[in-house]
Amino acid sequence: MQDFETCTCPYCGEPITIAVDASAGEQQYIEDCQVCCRPIALSVTFDAQGLPQVSMRRDDE
Repeated sequence: MQDFETCTCPYCGEPITIAVDASAGEQQYIEDCQVCCRPIALSVTFDAQGLPQVSMRRDDE
C-alpha cells in the first residue's frame, strides 16, 4: 500500500509530495526535492494506527 504525504522542503520551503510505501516498514533514505533538486534526508516511521510519520532534514547538516 502506498500513501502520499505532503511536506515542506527544508531548503526552498516549497511543499512537496512524498510517496510512502507502508509495506517496506520504517525507512531512511535520500530523495531530491521536486522543486529545487537538493537532497533531503527522509525518515519514515509509523504510529500505533499504522499512519506514516515523515521527518525531513537537509542532507548537508
